[in-house]
Amino acid sequence: MILFKKSEELSSFLLKKRQKGLKIGFAPTMGALHPGHISLIGNSKKGSDLTVSSIFVNPTQFNDPKDFEKYPVTLDTDLDALEKAGCDAVLLPSVAEIYPNGMKNLPHYDLGYIETVLEGQYRPGHFQGVCQVVHRLLQIVDPHFLYLGQKDYQQCMVIKKLIALTAMPTEVIICPTLREADGLAMSSRNLRLTETERKKAVRISEVLSFIKTQTRPGYLEDLKERAVQYLTAEGFTVDYVEIATAADLEIVQTWDGITPLVALVAAYLNGVRLIDNMVLQ
Repeated sequence: MILFKKSEELSSFLLKKRQKGLKIGFAPTMGALHPGHISLIGNSKKGSDLTVSSIFVNPTQFNDPKDFEKYPVTLDTDLDALEKAGCDAVLLPSVAEIYPNGMKNLPHYDLGYIETVLEGQYRPGHFQGVCQVVHRLLQIVDPHFLYLGQKDYQQCMVIKKLIALTAMPTEVIICPTLREADGLAMSSRNLRLTETERKKAVRISEVLSFIKTQTRPGYLEDLKERAVQYLTAEGFTVDYVEIATAADLEIVQTWDGITPLVALVAAYLNGVRLIDNMVLQ
């Protein structure tokens, strides 16, 4: 596994590989890796000739500076995990490498409706930051395939929108959410939970499973409200429990029994914000 700190050096390295006809897969991360991240590397190894990852905690996507400061950093174990997974190259850029002209006057992307709901509503500016860093990383790596995890359902849709807006040739491949044995979605933020909080966090996936089993054609608002009340009683501070169309995240109040849906949750547990989702099929 080759480590790169300079974007130009990685781009030059990959250009030579691309000229030889190799297909490049890319799985960007912010570090604090868990098996969900490593599964992206595994999928890339299966579908690409050369697998690239990156570790960069992007400051522009944190609307809460304290959240940025507390984001877990586990670089040594991350690199060890990537090497054991067979990753071929890793970019470890500085902020100046990603934003050579500084973080003022960065591009603004016309994301439309997708930026106004759910994470977009509760984390203003977050998806602009995501697009800024992903656009820059895609310019550096220029991959054939981009591997993303379904746990960040809305973010996957935003990145697809970004690629359409910028007319990049990269194909987005969404990989299933990996879960712990008790159902909790794997997340870097889980590292910030105490043992007691970690046990309680599984309530989020339990609520999603409950919604999945209880969703019927007709009015859905009562079902969402029951889920909010349950999480609140368990000590969570809930941003949202929503049911939306799986294709475009239009919030659904009544269901026709046909349109594919997804349930999404965002809630705080003692200051740690956790998100999860489940396709309702």
